[in-house]
Amino acid sequence: MGQRPGGVGVPRAAAMEQPRAAARLQIVLGHLGRPSAGAVVAHPISGTISSASFHPQQFQYTLDNNVLTLEQRKFYEENGFLVIKNLVPDADIQRFRNEFEKICRKEVKPLGLTVMRDVTISKSEYAPSEKMITKVQDFQEDKELFRYCTLPEILKYVECFTGPNIMAMHTMLINKPPDSGKKTSRHPLHQDLHYFPFRPSDLIVCAWTAMEHINRNNGCLVVLPGTHKGSLKPHDYPKWEGGVNKMFHGIQDYEENKARVHLVMEKGDTVFFHPLLIHGSGQNKTQGFRKAISCHFASADCHYIDVKGTSQENIEKEVVGIAHKFFGAENSVDLKDIWMFRARLVKGERTNL
Repeated sequence: MGQRPGGVGVPRAAAMEQPRAAARLQIVLGHLGRPSAGAVVAHPISGTISSASFHPQQFQYTLDNNVLTLEQRKFYEENGFLVIKNLVPDADIQRFRNEFEKICRKEVKPLGLTVMRDVTISKSEYAPSEKMITKVQDFQEDKELFRYCTLPEILKYVECFTGPNIMAMHTMLINKPPDSGKKTSRHPLHQDLHYFPFRPSDLIVCAWTAMEHINRNNGCLVVLPGTHKGSLKPHDYPKWEGGVNKMFHGIQDYEENKARVHLVMEKGDTVFFHPLLIHGSGQNKTQGFRKAISCHFASADCHYIDVKGTSQENIEKEVVGIAHKFFGAENSVDLKDIWMFRARLVKGERTNL
């Protein structure tokens, strides 16, 4: 891919903890299987927000249960996302905020955590605080933040998409900074499946919870309804004049005139969405930091695939390069090795994943 623009992504595990993380990774690698690759099935794209008429046998993206109403199932089937209002209690959100602030102040250093900064923020610009950090990823070893992935309120809905055996695959707390004027606080339109070497896609769902009021002014999510019915598209860094943050890949050939919906959300509101849904977020035009917490869940019945020779090969090279740099993994490591290292069972029984 040549020289890549990017921000800073640095694991916060202390030097003495890195050998432990590397050892754990090596153990995982020693137990890896190599199942055959699966294909993503392409479906016609629909661009309207609607609740079409469905017969039960036509449900493809939701599972039978007594949690979702018929109208909610129809909406998700047609649009690929569903917002549940006031799902996560204020007390939990405050605990997540407190833990994030401790991480920013370096009072806690969870093993394996990846800390990211906006490409326009220098390392020495601020004293240790939330103003330095725009995102923390892979907080599976932080007991306080990982509570989000085990909240009964969240898992009740996740099971509607994954079934009863649920794995937490990818965790993030996003702290979208005030934009510097270069529009780097934006996130390009993308599909999350680009980052995931496991299938089937219909048994994967993201839970994304607003930690405060989120609107177009501070960079809410924007979604292209119905695009979850399409195929996984090629992704790469957009050619933005102001720069692009590390691993902020975007779709190269989406329809410019496709209908978009901006998700205005209140604190505790949670959107569940399909990994093929095209989405992104705008720049933060305020002086505050816009926070959200999320986890991608998958059925434990999913299986890993080999992404070599596919459109996901570019992200594999980037992620593997980071793993080699920070964990010193000398053996052959690929994208599914790294995801296997991250996966955590949160409900039911672990099977294929």
